[in-house]
Amino acid sequence: MLPASRVIETDVAVVGSGFGGSVAALRLREKGYRVHVLEAGARFADADFAATSWHLRRFLFAPRLGCYGIQRIEMLDDCLVLAGAGVGGGSLVYANTLYEAPDEFYTDPAWADLADWKAELAPHVATASRMLGVVPYDRMTPADEVMRDVAERQGVGETFRLAPVGVFLGMPGVTVPDPYFGGAGPARTGCTHCGECMTGCRHGAKNTLVKNYLYFAEKAGAVVHPLTTVTAVRPLADGRYGVLTRPTDRRSGGRTIIRAEHVVFAAGALGTQGLLHRLKADGSLPRLSDRLGELTRTNSESLLGATTTRARTDYTEGVAITSSWHPDPTTHVEPVRYGRGSNAMGLLQTVLVPGGPGGVGKYLREIVVQWRTTLRLASVRRWSERTVIALVMQSRDNSLTVRAGRGRLGRFRLVSHQGHGEPNPTWIPAGHRAVRAMAERMATPGNRAFAGGAIGEPFRKPMTAHILGGCTMGATAATGVIDTSHAVHGYPGLWVMDGAAVSANLGVNPSLTITALAERACSLWPEKA
Repeated sequence: MLPASRVIETDVAVVGSGFGGSVAALRLREKGYRVHVLEAGARFADADFAATSWHLRRFLFAPRLGCYGIQRIEMLDDCLVLAGAGVGGGSLVYANTLYEAPDEFYTDPAWADLADWKAELAPHVATASRMLGVVPYDRMTPADEVMRDVAERQGVGETFRLAPVGVFLGMPGVTVPDPYFGGAGPARTGCTHCGECMTGCRHGAKNTLVKNYLYFAEKAGAVVHPLTTVTAVRPLADGRYGVLTRPTDRRSGGRTIIRAEHVVFAAGALGTQGLLHRLKADGSLPRLSDRLGELTRTNSESLLGATTTRARTDYTEGVAITSSWHPDPTTHVEPVRYGRGSNAMGLLQTVLVPGGPGGVGKYLREIVVQWRTTLRLASVRRWSERTVIALVMQSRDNSLTVRAGRGRLGRFRLVSHQGHGEPNPTWIPAGHRAVRAMAERMATPGNRAFAGGAIGEPFRKPMTAHILGGCTMGATAATGVIDTSHAVHGYPGLWVMDGAAVSANLGVNPSLTITALAERACSLWPEKA
């Protein structure tokens, strides 16, 4: 191991504090293990979050640029990835939407032969739902009315439903004693329905992990290290592992080694994959399965939207996602919103370009053909109030394969190419039809509306907020990176408990399923003697 300024002895080192890492921190601490959680992002109190997405230092996570916020934006060869950062991981920036997985997820051939997954996960889904405070959203917003009407016009009105969300929907702005855990949890404040969930809830209403799993883990004695980036994990002579860390901001403190019997990788699908690819490439963990990086899933996802020319209807009202509907059995559409003033993400919107042959040339032609829309997109003034984002997801069997590679300057990077199953979609026709219908519904006399796409789609890089897989399950190292207990094949004491372990596309928001999988994995651990 490299020299370090200090050494910490523990039983379990958890890399990441999102939906998997927070579950591991609490449940393993309850079983008597000493637990240290290593989080690359910062710790935030409610008042610390960005007021709008323009406050880049508090919103974006880009340490090289001095930004230590909650929103990661990463690029693969085949998609643009949105992910979370900070103590609480993706729960800080996600849309607090907690759907149960559809039946086809449990029966996907990628893992169906390993267990009866619906039965296996049912009790853990129930536990995760209780811990995360899942409730149905309780009102119809202007964006929901658009979605309901479009679903009815397309003949699938019966599929429209209000979303299950992890939000305290008490009296707006009124703080009350812990309503979830018999007074043992933190006091909570009722939702103001301001749409600011994805820039960080400054009102205390969002059920982030720091208000449930991590809250109780720290009360029980788990230690969380914010702004701590893991750079290496290496087997030690005594059978334990040495986890080498450095300060994320590279300015405070020195390197630390965590010596642990167990290491739980829970840094998100790309974070966990990236770290494991590095460790395999540099010889630290050479026996990692060659399946590492295979079955990486984008949730077969695309982010589109419809925008009006004037802000006569305020589409920021509500929580981040409030409803959904199905244009066909494998496609799921949800309305997404940012709060007032959070217009920076509008810079990622462009004209809607149908997929297929043509690529960049077709995009340039559409810019000319849709010149009025192009000019309107040049301004993001009041964009969040004028826009209904459409999150389109599918439960189809497609994937990417991610490998270790090098950038132009020789730096380590992840590279991707099409993987198992049908090609990963670069555009979703049902989603394009949906946003065109949304624009038609949102237009009124004197207030036109237009459909828009994401900036990556014309370049065959659709945007996903739910990257999954890459460390999927298999009975042996020849068929998977981990076994059904989430243990890494070939390395006793290493575990994967986050979205990287998800073996199939869900077609819905994955946070509840990731939490349930981690609950099940931790339930298999023995009590520490």
